[in-house]
Amino acid sequence: MTEKNVRLGIIGFGAQGTTYAGFIADGRVEGMSLGAICDIDAEKKALAAEKHPGVPFYEDYIAMLDSGDVDAVVTAVPHFDHPELTITAIGKGIHTLTEKPAGIYTTQVEEMNSFAAEHPETTFAIMFNQRTNPVYTDLKALIDSGELGALRHTSWIITSWWRPQGYYDQSEWRATWGGEGGGVLVNQAPHQLDLWQWLAGTPKKVFAKLAFGFQRDIATEDEVNAIVDFGEGVTGHFMTSTNDLVGTDRLEMLFDQGKVVVDKSSTVTITRLKQPERELSEQMSMQDVARLFRGELDSSEVYTTEEKTYESVWGKQHIDVLTNFAAHINHGTELIADGAEGINGVRLASGMQLSAWTGREIDLVDYPAEEYLAELNQRIEAEGKFPTRS
Repeated sequence: MTEKNVRLGIIGFGAQGTTYAGFIADGRVEGMSLGAICDIDAEKKALAAEKHPGVPFYEDYIAMLDSGDVDAVVTAVPHFDHPELTITAIGKGIHTLTEKPAGIYTTQVEEMNSFAAEHPETTFAIMFNQRTNPVYTDLKALIDSGELGALRHTSWIITSWWRPQGYYDQSEWRATWGGEGGGVLVNQAPHQLDLWQWLAGTPKKVFAKLAFGFQRDIATEDEVNAIVDFGEGVTGHFMTSTNDLVGTDRLEMLFDQGKVVVDKSSTVTITRLKQPERELSEQMSMQDVARLFRGELDSSEVYTTEEKTYESVWGKQHIDVLTNFAAHINHGTELIADGAEGINGVRLASGMQLSAWTGREIDLVDYPAEEYLAELNQRIEAEGKFPTRS
């Protein structure tokens, strides 16, 4: 390896793996080259040879790790396998970029995080590419600046994941407890669960109502309504589903001195109060309030509104994470998302499932990991298609 050429191995040559390989082969990832491709499906070898002639192909990922062909890998494989592959790769001194979610249940993710922490010389990152989206990086900077004050409440409705029955019928593992580990929470919504916590902070408790096989012939959740407690009176609501053909993507965050609304991850409306809301409440006369509501008072005396519109460039966010991964390996550049942070989304998603299964609020700080795993295994056994987990 030269200083600016990290040879990446792609584990899993499916939709995501082929995309990453294409980005690298096209020279769009600075400091990275395509070292090898691995997939357990031998038929993928011909596809890999056609698209990337001369790049070694392996059917066994351990053989690829031992080959000397790669300095780093990305785990574009089923969710359950992310921790095992990551641990194996890091144990062999191979830098690892794991896909989201970090895993399905927290005990396996905790094991992965602990192992990675014991090998700090080996880079461990996670593909939270939405953290590079200017919509959210700008919002993160605004929140961290303290300009809007403390958070009071936040709500994210993200139902723009419409999936027809045919989507689930494509593969036997889709939307199963044993094959995928869940439905919309582990497949479609992990990026929003990560972003929500990245922006608002890590919730302490969750109570959720989930609908399992509600509008689709599947075992897992296709609709979610959850209430979270961030502590100190700060609450939040998260809703997601795969059965809304029109779909909504709307994030609201209310602060002491303003409000942010993000529509469709592209339009951001920022309202800034002239004073903290409590001060306005105490100082405004009822006559002023009446004038404000009747539109007789210039609202700019109370608040200002700014609207920003962002354009998305397909693939850029993934390229940014891959480039950052290489830069960290080569130069120690700070990671966009350390792999250890992936447990937050796994804990929240599984906490929502456990809350729905048991009908009670789930403590996310003192999280009942073993209870969740036992409940998950009951459902895997009932399916009768996949092995239980430990």
